[in-house]
Amino acid sequence: MATGAFADRGADLELVGIQKRFPGFTAIEHLDLVIPAGSFFALLGPSGCGKTTTLRLVAGLEDPTDGRILIGGQDVTGQKAYQRPVNTVFQSYALFPHMTVLENVAFGLRRRKITDAEAKAHEALRLVELDHLAARKPVQLSGGQQQRVALARAIVNRPALLLLDEPLGALDLKLRRQMQLELKNIQEEVGLTFLHVTHDQEEAMTMADTIAVMNKGRIEQMGSPELLYELPRTAFVANFLGQSNLFTGPVVGETSTSIAVDVAGRSIVVPKARSHRHGGDVTIGVRPEKLSLHRDLPAPDSASNVLGPGRVTDVSFTGVSTQYLVAVPGLGTLVVFEQNRSAGPIEGEGDEVWVTWNVEHGFGLDDDPAEQADKFVADTTTQSLAAQRRADLLTELEEA
Repeated sequence: MATGAFADRGADLELVGIQKRFPGFTAIEHLDLVIPAGSFFALLGPSGCGKTTTLRLVAGLEDPTDGRILIGGQDVTGQKAYQRPVNTVFQSYALFPHMTVLENVAFGLRRRKITDAEAKAHEALRLVELDHLAARKPVQLSGGQQQRVALARAIVNRPALLLLDEPLGALDLKLRRQMQLELKNIQEEVGLTFLHVTHDQEEAMTMADTIAVMNKGRIEQMGSPELLYELPRTAFVANFLGQSNLFTGPVVGETSTSIAVDVAGRSIVVPKARSHRHGGDVTIGVRPEKLSLHRDLPAPDSASNVLGPGRVTDVSFTGVSTQYLVAVPGLGTLVVFEQNRSAGPIEGEGDEVWVTWNVEHGFGLDDDPAEQADKFVADTTTQSLAAQRRADLLTELEEA
């Protein structure tokens, strides 16, 4: 794709054997990733997992230590940021305060000498429902409106790939949720490829077609939001994407369709189709909202797992649901979410309860319980930090 050309549709992104090393630590060890054209893809993970480094590599703001970056089948690894068919929307809007909204959006088009820059800017503003504010200055807009202007400024260039770097982090909760839905609608309407970097699980699950959960410079698991939530592969994914109750024990029995795991003397059944391991020590889990509380010991039922008795140690009313912490001897504390169908919590602190869940709602992880060592050890000595600052300064001087 020629520099300055408009994209008719999104392009696919392919990362091949990407490695990124900084003085003292490895940010990305070996990353292979294919993002289909026209998709909304989210890189999800905690601070330091490598997701922002990955985005900067794709944008051309960093160079990989090894590996290749292809956009629409074209190798762009050696290209500068301005040569790539990519635009980035950052958390900081970086709008020009002395320009009107329309001038901000049209700025890039005019620099590239695109014809009908003003008409295209109006079209982009209509897409984000802000054309009626085209004559205003950024200071006259709310935070959400400024974010929409920044989005329009990126979309108006019709990049084959739009990078979103925590774009909604500065917004309040209600506005953030509104913008999540609007971003998804815009992506579907314009048909571009969106790569969204975030640490917000709800944000990723609301907008993305596919999520890649990153941890320590590698992808732990990738798939649809539903797959990652219902069938997490590792303990990290199970706990980062929502909450999970996890137990570890040896497999002590199996049938053609299920395994039985001994957890502190109790037999917990998990379907084989929902477990990544079927022998030896296995970590199994269940989501808090799948659990039910009972004041009396439930009757035996092959379709249900039962734990207890336990003691309610905390009750947190959140409106839609109530969170209970239940301490079960030998197992620790379970988290239970009960939907509020009555006027308030149905159990109180100190109550004795049993916990049950449908066997079909459990899952088994691929983690080897004996192997939980960190992948990378960060070197934060003064010497390594000074080396990194020097490298950054040299880069800035070379680009100036």
